[in-house]
Amino acid sequence: MTTRRNLVAALGAASGAAFLPWDAVIRAAHAQTPPGIIVMAKQIDDMISLDPAESFEYTGGELCGNVYQKLVTTPNEAPSRLTGDLAESWTASEDAKTFTFRLKPGQKFSSGKEVTAEDVVYSLQRVVALNKSPAFIINQFGFNKDNMAQAIRATDPRTVVLTTAEPTATSFLLYCLSAAVGSIVEKAVVSARAQGDDWGNGWMKQNSAGSGPYRIVSWRASEAVTLEANQHAASPAATRRIIIRHVADPSAQLLGLQRGDYDIARNLASDQIKGVSGDNRFSVVSQRKASLLYIAMNQKNPILAKPQVRQAIKMAIDYEGIQRNIVPSNYAVHQSFLPEGLPGALTDKPFKMDVAAAKRLLAEAGHPDGFECSFDFFSGAPVGDIAQAVQANLAAIGIRPRMLPGEMRAVITKTRARQHDLALLRWGSDYFDPHSNAEAFSMNPDNGDDARNKTLAWRSGWDIPELTARTLAAVKETDTEKRIDMYEAIQRDHQQNSPFAMMLQEVEVAVTRNAVRGLQLGVLSDRTNYAAIAKG
Repeated sequence: MTTRRNLVAALGAASGAAFLPWDAVIRAAHAQTPPGIIVMAKQIDDMISLDPAESFEYTGGELCGNVYQKLVTTPNEAPSRLTGDLAESWTASEDAKTFTFRLKPGQKFSSGKEVTAEDVVYSLQRVVALNKSPAFIINQFGFNKDNMAQAIRATDPRTVVLTTAEPTATSFLLYCLSAAVGSIVEKAVVSARAQGDDWGNGWMKQNSAGSGPYRIVSWRASEAVTLEANQHAASPAATRRIIIRHVADPSAQLLGLQRGDYDIARNLASDQIKGVSGDNRFSVVSQRKASLLYIAMNQKNPILAKPQVRQAIKMAIDYEGIQRNIVPSNYAVHQSFLPEGLPGALTDKPFKMDVAAAKRLLAEAGHPDGFECSFDFFSGAPVGDIAQAVQANLAAIGIRPRMLPGEMRAVITKTRARQHDLALLRWGSDYFDPHSNAEAFSMNPDNGDDARNKTLAWRSGWDIPELTARTLAAVKETDTEKRIDMYEAIQRDHQQNSPFAMMLQEVEVAVTRNAVRGLQLGVLSDRTNYAAIAKG
């Protein structure tokens, strides 16, 4: 229902900051966004950095996917199929340790300079040297500062050679290189802006140097991102400018869409999506994503470290009720760390709300009267609404969460520092292979505060040598059927014993005005494609 509060929120979102020159036009007309410009309403307060060597959030990954190319990628219509992006071909040595990539000619950065093997080598080496959050995707092949000059090298302007520490399945290496962290930046532009040993990271946080269909013009945190078409891209974008406005309130997104202030709304609630589905003024685009919503329980909290407490929390949650009543169009119940669609994903649901059983488990753990703990979560819809439902579920068994709503990037930063008790979080797969999520949720080779690989298991302080070893064995297994069996077994143990309550898998839905076409939502965040978006 449109209320005065929603109207004010929408007007504020539509008018925005004065730094965009066409704002006055929008405010005056209220009927149509300017030609040649797509205005998208989206929750973007999860963004921490636009540097692909550092960005590890949903929106940052999506933007990197539209600003950069990788050596290889996977098409949304067949996400398990690997295709060349910058690479036209690749080969592996007999010992499965040396991989040679031949680059396509004529691929150009937004500066107009052609992409060379030197740019590829620089990009991958800076990931290794910076060692930011997503670096483990590349580092797991044995690359480090000491060996990267020999292990990642160019043999001529169009040839890149990678040498892994151990024999590696070609498909696994390629899937990892297809992740956003594998984005290729222009060496000359980035290195010229380096400060000390930061490899240009300070500048790259808010700028771009890519060969994708768009380039970053500006980003103002929790306000807006402006993209301009890369005129030198091999496949030019259909629209010259895309503006992504941060609009936290789905009601404000809907009202702006109805008024013509926005061309696309990305975060409408289930009832709003249902309401516009039969309206010929709008089109609905949907995609089941490799994206999960889960509760992380920090094992540094001695109460949450008790197995009975972890199990009680999993048994307290009303999974079906939350999905049915809050997010029927946006999420599906899913209770394993591999999202449906990835090889080996379990789709069974071993947990359902059982208040009596959960109370018995708390009593066994020595907490018959429950306990208090903090609960961090993103304040925006629908996550904020889900958090409130979880609070009620936990209260029914005696657990009293101190609710700590915040912007998504603040919640992410806190959990990366291992400072949470409970946290409601989203996680998207980085590449289309089971190891992407298996490593994140099941491996923690070093639980020290200065660990090199700070996986999700590490963030929650879960020290699991046996499961770490099993996950490493699975990624090295060359028999496909046996490998899938190993991941299924790991998931079953993880469901019962981990400090993660896996709850829901995202079904992303975007609503566009009927004149807008070409938006392609990705199975992975960085596969959401803006290049074909047009209106008219």
